[in-house]
Amino acid sequence: MNNINRLILISSLTIFLMANSIAQIKYPVTKKVKQTDTYFGVKVEDPYRWLEDDKSEETAKWVEEQNKVTQDYLSKIPYREDIKNCLSNLWNFEKYGLPIVNEEFIIYTKNNGIQNQSPVFRGKSTSDAYDLLIDPNSLSKDGTVALGDIKLSNDGKYLAYNIARSGSDWNEIYVMKNDGEKLTDKLEWVKFSSIAWRGEGFYYSRYDQQKEDTKLSGKNEFHKIYYHQLGSKQDNDVLVYENKEFPLRNYNAYTTDNEQCLFVLQTESTSGNSLLFKKLSDEREFVELTKGFDFDYDIIGSIDEQILVLTNWDAPRYRLMKIDLNNPEQSSWKEIIPQTEDVLQSVTIAGDKLILVYMNNAKSVMTVYDSGGNYIKGIKLPEIGTVNGVSGKVHFNEAFFSFTSFTKPTCIYKLNTDELVYTPHFMTRLPMKTADFVTEQVFVTSKDGKKVPMFIVHKKGIKLDGNNPVLLYGYGGFNISLTPSFSISRMFFIENGGIYAVPNLRGGGEYGSEWHKAGTKLQKQNTFNDFIAAAEYLIKNKYTNPSKLAISGGSNGGLLVGACMTQRPDLFKVALPAVGVLDMLRYHKFTIGWAWTTDYGSSENEKEFKYIYKFSPLHTIKKGVQYPATMVTTADHDDRVVPAHSFKFISTLQENHKGNNPVLIRIDAKAGHGAGKPTSKAIEEAADVWAFTFFNLKIDYKGKCEKVKEKNTDDDGSDTAKPVEVKVTPTISPLK
Repeated sequence: MNNINRLILISSLTIFLMANSIAQIKYPVTKKVKQTDTYFGVKVEDPYRWLEDDKSEETAKWVEEQNKVTQDYLSKIPYREDIKNCLSNLWNFEKYGLPIVNEEFIIYTKNNGIQNQSPVFRGKSTSDAYDLLIDPNSLSKDGTVALGDIKLSNDGKYLAYNIARSGSDWNEIYVMKNDGEKLTDKLEWVKFSSIAWRGEGFYYSRYDQQKEDTKLSGKNEFHKIYYHQLGSKQDNDVLVYENKEFPLRNYNAYTTDNEQCLFVLQTESTSGNSLLFKKLSDEREFVELTKGFDFDYDIIGSIDEQILVLTNWDAPRYRLMKIDLNNPEQSSWKEIIPQTEDVLQSVTIAGDKLILVYMNNAKSVMTVYDSGGNYIKGIKLPEIGTVNGVSGKVHFNEAFFSFTSFTKPTCIYKLNTDELVYTPHFMTRLPMKTADFVTEQVFVTSKDGKKVPMFIVHKKGIKLDGNNPVLLYGYGGFNISLTPSFSISRMFFIENGGIYAVPNLRGGGEYGSEWHKAGTKLQKQNTFNDFIAAAEYLIKNKYTNPSKLAISGGSNGGLLVGACMTQRPDLFKVALPAVGVLDMLRYHKFTIGWAWTTDYGSSENEKEFKYIYKFSPLHTIKKGVQYPATMVTTADHDDRVVPAHSFKFISTLQENHKGNNPVLIRIDAKAGHGAGKPTSKAIEEAADVWAFTFFNLKIDYKGKCEKVKEKNTDDDGSDTAKPVEVKVTPTISPLK
């Protein structure tokens, strides 16, 4: 035997012994209690109910034991630290937020690359000189205090901003002058709130003060709108609107640009709202403009005495309506821009123009209309991708929009609304090249024959031999659309030979309300069938095979992963359910979970119970089945989808699965559902997820960071990434 063969043999033996060592996991024995619930004559055991108490010492000890097992497993993966170092290098590029526009200045966020949180700056759009207004990194040593919304007053004098601690949905609101001078105002117990300025104060929404031991898991009830006068104590805020008859409704305020009118948007779930209205010059009660919660009404803005509303009322792909405030009843609304074949996602008033963003087969299209609803021009975007937002102001001819794609990080463009041309404003330099990456769009046939679009991203020249590692990512819920978006973490996977696939599942909003409703309640299984069909397409067309296929999703996407891995454990090698809704019988009993019943149905309804019980991930785990290698991720401050979902799911999985595939949970501390997560925590989590995924997919990781250190620039040296090759199937409407 020559030396080369001997080295190969030794290396293979080392890998085998390492894998065998890692496979020998001793899971903690999780206590079981006698807990039986009866739903319409069906008895359901819930032996891990005690883990719902996130404040108990017993739960804290369980978390510690589970994290120890997970970290011990991950520590034995030899390239885990190298992956973390590589991701840290790749993460280190400037990132910009969409500016807030004022006639005299703009306000925007900028991260130098690896700052935990993005500071806020103020400056002129024509100058490179900017002043620092807020540095959230100074608010905590570990970066776990994050900025939320920023709302500039209509006169430009003040800005109100909220912060969240440790990833919680609970916010505090503060106020400063536009030159950075901080005022004494501090508002607490704010949640799911808009900020609507009027004079030297604003309207906002809050709950009553909560008990500390239940504020992260207790049901959120009795939302209220208050008016806060600058310089006053919160105790002196004026209650503007509440409705004691409906504890499970949320309310948000909106004021017109002239601050003469106030709207209240009422919601009972994550889709559909109603509108109330009053003129602030008199003391009359609110007028109900719309009835029920069957449709969405999004107030775009006001022009003089006219309000523009984006709605799916009698238009499942949305249209633009105009309300005359002197005759505001819904029967008197006028249609400005009718529904088209594409989904109208957003409308922005900028100058005397309306900037519209449509979605065509999950990709953005931008068009411009005049204020009367007459078409002017289509705006050609940099490439196939997503317009994430447009920022403009009435009677001001300068607007901004952010744009991204799977291989292009978010860049900011400035649009002249008179000439209707845009120029690069904040462009991004990547520490890696993406020019040899390809984006495809294909259409998958689901179980019932429905055509489902799917994006596939990979390096050029990849061999379709069925042996490529694939990450299949999905969501499919709450009318949310998965359009092209950039992730440096995903680029790392693709750079190392991976393929990234994103199907646009029913339950999302990619084709409007009909597409959304086709994946809700008693049709929710369509979402899972679409995802399974996407996996089967990738296998049939030789992109991969079941031993090389990983699935991932967060929140509602965590439900998706949980349902698909329990329904088809043979189809996937790795499952990564993140902050998932996994107990479908009790999700509505915690925090804001009650608002999700329009998508999921409820165990308190007999017909819906029988349906969701069949796919609830927690309740469909079977004894003696080999499930995929699973790493559940959650966090201790997640008060959107409480961590009890993940705790109970992994306990049940560890008890019942067979085989050597690891089934672990990673529980982050001082983190929440995902928003505001500091960069350091994001990198650590990504490194652990990729180490777990690479090892279980048997990816031959060789530390491929050497090739990605030089900046990605065009030949002329500009800071823009080159357009990548995009293969797109001709337009197909799955609704036909």
